[in-house]
Amino acid sequence: MTAAPNAWTDQPILTGRHATLRPLVMDDRDALVAAAADGAITELFFTNVANLRDPDAYMAAIFVERDFGRAMPFAVETPDGKLVGMTRYMRMNAAHRRLEIGGTFYARSVQRSGVNTEAKLLLLTHAFEAMDCNVVQIRTDWFNKKSQTAIERLGAKRDGVLRNHQTMDGRIRDLVVYSIIASEWAGVKTNLHYLLQRHEGGR
Repeated sequence: MTAAPNAWTDQPILTGRHATLRPLVMDDRDALVAAAADGAITELFFTNVANLRDPDAYMAAIFVERDFGRAMPFAVETPDGKLVGMTRYMRMNAAHRRLEIGGTFYARSVQRSGVNTEAKLLLLTHAFEAMDCNVVQIRTDWFNKKSQTAIERLGAKRDGVLRNHQTMDGRIRDLVVYSIIASEWAGVKTNLHYLLQRHEGGR
């Protein structure tokens, strides 16, 4: 398989039954702040969303990474057009065909609704089938046990712990690293469809 033309430079719109992922724009600032306020997500010290307490700096940093070609930030919308969170491709490296899915958060009102599962399915499908990725990573804070459980449920495998890897708000963070490699994608895709069908069936 080879990457689709411009797949590493042209950001797509990814659409499913529960969510649409479209390019984030500066005008999304206030809606992002409102989504984070649903559940007081910015108060979770172990997430990067805490940086949204300064929304202008938060948005500026995201767009710097985008403009350097290292990230593709997505606004996540429900079918009625309401912005309920964001996610992004990060640490993109076309030469080595690898990237990370991260910077993800959702309003509490859509957590456990199927939005996250479908968003991951859309992002991973595009990464492996359009961008021809060798590997997709997902990282989370050592203290974010809920996130670790959710990542493992998707089918990603734990690679290890990056100790003292980042400093945020004066705290030195350990990051838990997970990955999915290209040879595992078919199985992970089947699992994600299964999880989504279970959700839609109310099980």
